[in-house]
Amino acid sequence: MKRSRVVLDMVWIGVYAALFIALDYVSNQVPFFRMPNGGTVGFSTIVLLLASYHLGWRKGLVVSLLTIPLQGFFAPFYFVNLFGFFLEYIVAFGIYGLASIFPNINYKVEIMSGIIVVNVIRFFIHLVAGVYFWEITWWGSFVYNFGYMFMTLIVGLIFTPLIYKRIKIIANH
Repeated sequence: MKRSRVVLDMVWIGVYAALFIALDYVSNQVPFFRMPNGGTVGFSTIVLLLASYHLGWRKGLVVSLLTIPLQGFFAPFYFVNLFGFFLEYIVAFGIYGLASIFPNINYKVEIMSGIIVVNVIRFFIHLVAGVYFWEITWWGSFVYNFGYMFMTLIVGLIFTPLIYKRIKIIANH
């Protein structure tokens, strides 16, 4: 029984990684969603959030880290040095795997607070990287990163709970 659960988890990890790459590819092909020096409206991050909530933070982290090298197949990496790559890719995308550790907020409707927390953390990572690696002013980095990160947050808050309800139904059958 345990062996079949491991195989099922591996299948889910593969499905989430494939969905991430498909959505990331589409996001990078639509100029409206893409910033000129890196950064897109992150429809693909919905998949990382779903992996965290569905599989738990450990496997969600595996999915998040697994997708980082795959991103390079469809869009260039934008980084100044190795530490910048670590911060802006490994930490910034890896954080999505941890979304499920933050408790949901119930206020008239359930809010998955992890979506808000990880997107805010990612925004601050890119904000600081813009200043220290790309040598942009704080205000310039804020404006540049806020545009696509705010939309990524909104997309995540809308679509992740809707899709997650369906996944729970499918996963229980």
